[in-house]
Amino acid sequence: MSATLPTSGTRAARTGGTVHPGYRTLWRWHFYAGLFVMPFLIVLAVTGTIYCFQPQIEPLLYPHRLVVAPAAVPRLPADALLARARAALPPGALPVRAHIDANPARSAEFVFALDGGRKESVYLNPYSGEVLGTLDVERRFMQVDRMLHRKLLLGKPGELLMELAACWTLVMIVTGVALWWPRETRERSSNGGPTWGRTGVRTGVRTIRAALWPRFGATGRPFWKSLHSAIGIWLAVGALAFVLSGLPWTGSWGKQFKALATRASLGAPRGAWGGGLPLRSTLPAAQNAHIASSANHGDRAAEAEHAGHDMASMPGMVMDDLPLPNVPWAVGAVPVPQSPEGGAPPAARWSLDQVVAQMRPLGIESGYDIALPATATGVYVVSYFPADPQAERTVYIDQYSGKVLKDIRYADYGAVSQVISYGTSLHMGRYFGLANQLICAAISLGIAALAVTGCAMWWLRRPARAERTARGLGVPSRERAAPPMRAWKAGLAMLGVIFPLMGATIVAVWLLDRLAFGRSRNLSSS
Repeated sequence: MSATLPTSGTRAARTGGTVHPGYRTLWRWHFYAGLFVMPFLIVLAVTGTIYCFQPQIEPLLYPHRLVVAPAAVPRLPADALLARARAALPPGALPVRAHIDANPARSAEFVFALDGGRKESVYLNPYSGEVLGTLDVERRFMQVDRMLHRKLLLGKPGELLMELAACWTLVMIVTGVALWWPRETRERSSNGGPTWGRTGVRTGVRTIRAALWPRFGATGRPFWKSLHSAIGIWLAVGALAFVLSGLPWTGSWGKQFKALATRASLGAPRGAWGGGLPLRSTLPAAQNAHIASSANHGDRAAEAEHAGHDMASMPGMVMDDLPLPNVPWAVGAVPVPQSPEGGAPPAARWSLDQVVAQMRPLGIESGYDIALPATATGVYVVSYFPADPQAERTVYIDQYSGKVLKDIRYADYGAVSQVISYGTSLHMGRYFGLANQLICAAISLGIAALAVTGCAMWWLRRPARAERTARGLGVPSRERAAPPMRAWKAGLAMLGVIFPLMGATIVAVWLLDRLAFGRSRNLSSS
């Protein structure tokens, strides 16, 4: 976003107006923010738009695995389907997740952990039990798109880069709105009398209309500037909401913020775990003695490794560590309950069908995932992540007795988590169906258009070859007598405190601005 006001010294001199104090300082920071975030914004916009339409896209990509013809016969029991899925994979494959969907045209899906840490999804016809095919969980198209969106497929470094890009987008949005904001500039008429310029009160209606609509009659940089400005101001609120609703899910700041909110009872409240007492499920005595013996020899981790390839439900794990596709933000940092103490053992382990049957009276019938116990001390974890945040549920079930250890609902969340749950649903285009998806797509593609138009503006005003040594990347010239701009500096300082990683880069950019582009220059054409 950039201003629609006359900004160059030459143009201001012709009209008798002046560039408002601080304009070029804001423009320099807008330039730095845009220079960094432009490529990331395009990636975020494209991948976010694709992921938003996941329910429509995936059945088209994998129709032979995901889609079945509805039949008049009843579905096979979940345990029977799980057994057939297990038989289709190599020996040693461990079931870690089941997806439960009542849609008659949807296949049954089970996820297995294989040797080497790879996870494979198996799809079956729920009516005949026929295995329809498999997919590598990490190579599934939507998973690749999601990882591009979150971390550029670069692991932790990519995750930090995307977090930085989101933070600097806040700077870009705020400076863009400040540059666009209409201001009164006094000009002199031909007879020497004062008149109000195009940003004055006498022409306010026309000015607002011009500021909100591109100048399609213009050519060259003025056209791109008006287009960039109009798109930016229309999308400012939506882009800001996108950034703020996405930051809690980032792997660095978001993870720490989630832990802080949980500890402060603003995320999952302290009372969510029964007054702080550890949750226990009933463990058969023989298995309990075996686990205890392993623990006494320092081999507990190895024992759990043998029981489950992905170490699910190991001590110290939280919900975000489980092999679940989506977990409500409020419970992501909550420890997964264990069952290290024995008791009177039941006859057999609680079955998957019994867990599914338990969910129906709770109002959970379709569209949820069950993390299966991967160790002798694990529990069934039911994660329901629907479009309506108030229907979110996380249920822990004793794998031996079937007892519901805890049922966490939206009402149990802290205030921060409740707000974030709504923001997440809107961010993902889930809350109010297709209309939400279309709005998210419009905002995302509009953000990509901002990056493209901003790049076009830079290209048209880039310095000539002879000037490039002096002017570098075409950084806007600095004002000779810039105002204090205390509010702007305080805002940057606050961002740096809230987002420490960004604070370090703010200092780096400030030093770069002083050392590499520090020489004051006369105002040049905008």
